[in-house]
Amino acid sequence: MGPTVDPVPAEDRVPERADVVIVGGGIVGTSAALYLARKGIAVALCEKGHIAGEQSSRNWGWVRKARRDPREIPLIVESLRLWEGMNEQVQGETGFRRAGIVFAAESDEDVNRYETWLSYAQPYQIDARLISGSELDRVMPGGGKRWKAALYCASDGRAEPQKAAPAIAAAARRAGAAVLTSCAVRGVEHAGGRISAVVTEHGRISCGTVVVAAGGWSRRFLKDLGLTLPQLKVRASVMRTAPIHGPPESALWCSDFAFRKRLDGGYNIANGHVNVVPIVPDSFRFFGKFLPAFMMDTKSLKLRFDGRFAQELQEAKPVPLDHVSPYEKTRVLDPVPDSRYLREALDGLAKMYPAFGSAKVVQEWAGLIDVTPDAIPVISAVDDVPGLIIATGFSGHGFGIGPGAGRLIADLVMGVEPIVDPKEFRYSRFSDGTRVRPIAGI
Repeated sequence: MGPTVDPVPAEDRVPERADVVIVGGGIVGTSAALYLARKGIAVALCEKGHIAGEQSSRNWGWVRKARRDPREIPLIVESLRLWEGMNEQVQGETGFRRAGIVFAAESDEDVNRYETWLSYAQPYQIDARLISGSELDRVMPGGGKRWKAALYCASDGRAEPQKAAPAIAAAARRAGAAVLTSCAVRGVEHAGGRISAVVTEHGRISCGTVVVAAGGWSRRFLKDLGLTLPQLKVRASVMRTAPIHGPPESALWCSDFAFRKRLDGGYNIANGHVNVVPIVPDSFRFFGKFLPAFMMDTKSLKLRFDGRFAQELQEAKPVPLDHVSPYEKTRVLDPVPDSRYLREALDGLAKMYPAFGSAKVVQEWAGLIDVTPDAIPVISAVDDVPGLIIATGFSGHGFGIGPGAGRLIADLVMGVEPIVDPKEFRYSRFSDGTRVRPIAGI
C-alpha cells in the first residue's frame, strides 16, 4: 500500500456547471484549482481516487533547482517563490523547508557534467555551486573524503508529499473550488467545435475548459480525444524510517542512495541509480521517440515485463461514457515496491552514516512516474481541441515544480500574461519537427 495521505473530505454534490474542470487531484491539479479559484473562476477538480493518491504522495519530497533541466529553470524559480509562502497561503502545513540539496560528484565526468549545468543556470543567478573538501564535509559530513566534489544549492528545499497537495486542495475548496474525490471523469463532450462538458461517474458537468492533469493516466484519457501523447511510465520506489537523530539536514543524491529528512524526523530513502521501466504496448508504439532518452541512461533504467503489459492492453479499449471506465476499476495506481533496490540503498547509506544501520524501516512504497521523451512536461493548450489544456509528463520533476505549474495553467486558462514563457512545454513539439530529447551532459 502507498503512504498515508492527509484526508480531504468528499463533496456531497457534483456541480451542474463549472468554468473549468480539472482532471486529476495531484500537486499540479490542486495548485491550478487554487490559483483559478482565487481569481473567481468556477472550478471543479475531479479525482477518481483520493487527493495525491498516486505519484504526488509517493515521490522523494525534493523541491530543487539544482540539476533541473535548463528548460524548466524559469518555472522552478517561480515555483520556489510560491513554496516559500505556501504554508501561509493555504493556512496549513505542507512541510516546506529550505534545507539544501547535495548532488555528489563521484568522478571527473560528474564534475564536468555539473559544471556544464552551472553554465546553463548562470543567467538565473541560482546560488548552486561546486563544493569539495572541508566545505563539503561541513554540509555533508564524510562527503569530502568520499567524493571528488558535489553540486550544492543551499536554497533548495523539501516538502511533505503526503501533506502538500491535500493542504492546497483544502485551500482551493475554501476559495470556492469544488474538490470532488472518488469522482472519475469518463470523457469529454463537444458542442460547436469546442469542449462543452465532462461526463463523470456521478453525472455531467457543463464547462468550457478542461485541464488534463492526470499523471500516468493522461495518455489513456487523451487518446479518447483523438490525441497522441508520447508518454510512458517509470516505477520508482521509496522507503521511510522512524525518526533518527544525527544524519544531515540537507538532502543527498549519489549513485548508491538518496535521502532527505522528513518533517517527522524520519528519512525518505531511495536508490540513487535504479528506476524500473515496465514494458507495455506503448513501449513499442513510442520506441523511436524514447530511444534517445534510454540510450543516455541505460545503466539506471531497468526494463521489465510485468503485469502492466496486460493491464494497459485491456485498459486501452474504448469504453462508452455510460459504462464503467478504467479509471473507476483502478482508483489508485499502487505498484509493488522494488525492495531489493531499496535495501541496497539502505545498506550503502548505513556504511556512510551508522545511525541508519539501526534505523527502523516503517514503510516501503512505489509510484509510477509519467515521463515524456524529452523529460520535460506538457503544459499547453491544444489547437485541435479548443478548450483543452494538458498538464502532464512531469518526468519525476512534478512535485517541486507543481505550484509553479499550477500557476502557469491558471494563466493559460485566463488568457493573461503567463508566469513564464510556456513555449518549451507546448504539446505541438511532438509534431512540429522539434528534436525532442533530453539535454545531454547535465
